[in-house]
Amino acid sequence: MIDYTQLTLRNAGYISPDLQERIRKTRLLIAGCGLGSVAAEVALRTGFERLDLVDGDVVDTHNLNRQIYQAADVGRPKVECLAERLKAVYPGADVAANHGWLTADTVRATVERADLIFDTIDFLDLPAIIALHDEARRQGKTVISAFSVGWGSLVTVFTPQSATLRDLGGLATEGSVEGASYPLVFRALLERLADRLPRDFVEVTWEALSKMADGKPCPAPQLGAGAYATAAAMTTAAVRLLAGKPVAVAPDIILLDVGASVSASALRVEPRRS
Repeated sequence: MIDYTQLTLRNAGYISPDLQERIRKTRLLIAGCGLGSVAAEVALRTGFERLDLVDGDVVDTHNLNRQIYQAADVGRPKVECLAERLKAVYPGADVAANHGWLTADTVRATVERADLIFDTIDFLDLPAIIALHDEARRQGKTVISAFSVGWGSLVTVFTPQSATLRDLGGLATEGSVEGASYPLVFRALLERLADRLPRDFVEVTWEALSKMADGKPCPAPQLGAGAYATAAAMTTAAVRLLAGKPVAVAPDIILLDVGASVSASALRVEPRRS
């Protein structure tokens, strides 16, 4: 069986021994194991060996174009398949698989275990996303939240001192969001960024949001290239945080537009209140 030194040997020159040890000791919560499955694998290969996986979904065939799963996994819980995959890459990994949806009742204990959080929860579950961010804020922990944008990605780092997801989404500073409409919240954010985002992403996402606003289930199209770009950006942000290097934090959003010119930039979204 390979050991940790062998796993991370080729990181030398980019990651110092001290930083590699900080990465090794960091317990990373992967909240949402769709896009999060790719982020978890990239993080593991970078040296994050302590991972908590939380998701209540099962693998479906339409996941296979962009997530780490294979045909034999269809119908099985994502967290179980992902845990097996990660242990196959590095058997020494400490991986906890929690098959269930993140809720207001479970979020406190889940966040308490983590040192750093990757938020890739499905946007349709707005209450779970807000519960995660609220609890992380209460516990003074950082959340790296992201989604794929066509061929690229958007990544937002929420520290205990930064603007919050509620700020960016125009939601009340506290209280339940059960009555809030995900399509309307995300559409308002998209409108403020539309002129700076890839046109094809805006078009397909706008169409999906319009259908969802009418009550029709319509997951937005997503690409494998975007998933891997997002996973890379999230892991890079995590490593930079642990290294004490500058990272753009909310309300600044990191845009990686691989489809255009392989460029990265920070977009500012001014906080709004509902």
